[in-house]
Amino acid sequence: MMISTDRDLADPFTATLSALDRAHDLARDYLLGLADRPVSRVATAQQMIDALDEPLPDEGADPAEAVAEWYRRAEPGIVASGGPRFFGFVNGGATPAAVAGDWLASAIDQNAGPWLSSPAAAQTEWTVLRWLKELFGLPAEWVGGLTTGATMANFVGLATGRQWVGNRLGFDPAADGLGGHPAIPVVSSTEIHASTRKALAMLGLGRANVRLAPAPGGRVDLSALATLLAEIDGPAIVVANAGEVNTGAFDDLAGIADLCAAHPGGAWMHVDGAFGLFAAASPRYSHLTSGIERADSVAADAHKWLNVPYDCGFALIRDGETLRAAFASSGAYIAPADGLDPFAHIPEMSRRFRALAAWCALKSFGRTGYREMVERCCANAHQFATWVEAAPDVELVAPAPLNIVCFRYRNDGFDDAATDELNRAAVSAIQADGRTFVTGTVWRGRAAVRAAFDNWSTTARDVEILQSVVAEIGHRLDSLRDQD
Repeated sequence: MMISTDRDLADPFTATLSALDRAHDLARDYLLGLADRPVSRVATAQQMIDALDEPLPDEGADPAEAVAEWYRRAEPGIVASGGPRFFGFVNGGATPAAVAGDWLASAIDQNAGPWLSSPAAAQTEWTVLRWLKELFGLPAEWVGGLTTGATMANFVGLATGRQWVGNRLGFDPAADGLGGHPAIPVVSSTEIHASTRKALAMLGLGRANVRLAPAPGGRVDLSALATLLAEIDGPAIVVANAGEVNTGAFDDLAGIADLCAAHPGGAWMHVDGAFGLFAAASPRYSHLTSGIERADSVAADAHKWLNVPYDCGFALIRDGETLRAAFASSGAYIAPADGLDPFAHIPEMSRRFRALAAWCALKSFGRTGYREMVERCCANAHQFATWVEAAPDVELVAPAPLNIVCFRYRNDGFDDAATDELNRAAVSAIQADGRTFVTGTVWRGRAAVRAAFDNWSTTARDVEILQSVVAEIGHRLDSLRDQD
């Protein structure tokens, strides 16, 4: 049924329901086969261009057939990143309730920006933020908003910090801009994440202007950080890491909070807790986040360890007044709802109802479910790290305190360059193998491999498969080298 005539538009939802039925069938078959399909077929750019790139059609197609055609053509490029054996980057999956909530959010299509556009969406978001603060033990009076991910969550926290510092320097950054005003200094560690640098670039603070303290082992050197902070006469922004992305290492958040509190000019403490914040959900790991309640802003991803569909993150801010000043917007056509508008706390004016998937996920799992998920994921990481330590041809490059295991292949006969090449080849081979998926990285200047464990459905058996693949790939590469 191609929707193109008045007759078709008289009953448009027949086509909608038909397309949803087709999407349901495709999604059902995909999910039922998720445990058995290759995690990735490592499709090339040319393969995907050949499959999908074409001129805009002159005539439309039946909605259900359009959905089915896209899936048929794109399927070789679909990565099973929501499945139990995807250990790349730091990707979560999507819990059953979160998937269903996300589908419903698309169907009812609420604008979750102004309160008046959808009181249901706005109040759902405020409830989700309250639940997150309770889950992580953060102060109830903090405010915030849901974002597209940690990049924009960092943007929100740092924009509020920029506003706070500007006010102390005698100007209003959101209203006046930065031109002609004193520079706003930012201090962090060498392990500051790329998403934080990107946020600083968008805010006009400059990704290359961050003053960096060394972070041996991934954890910032407090003495070096104190020295950098002491060189700044006025107020500053300090960025801390709760879960460094290569190793999962945590900065001493309480120590950083002490430095910020003692700085004569004042310091805004922002914590990038993209996945590490979730350690606070478990009594076993919450000590890693000790002191985070003293921060001024915290950013995290929900599509990581909350296990909701992409895209979703959140920012939590101590100073609601300064947050709203950073994102204030007005117009004759806007009727503010006394601070209840979500758009007053985040960059977007119009936005999708991502809070519904988060609400459903939190309601379905509850506090206990998320504690168990975090601890299960960490147990999976510990299982793999223990195996790496005992295996003859691989080694840990750093401790694994949470859910990230950073390791590398080794060969006693190789120099550094050959070992780096071995590890890059191993990453490509593991991805091409299809049974599991890992990603490569560079740690202390040397090529390495990362495995992240934050999917709700990963089991100990999936970890055993990863171990087998890592061992087999190592043996295969050794065999090829011997043949040469």
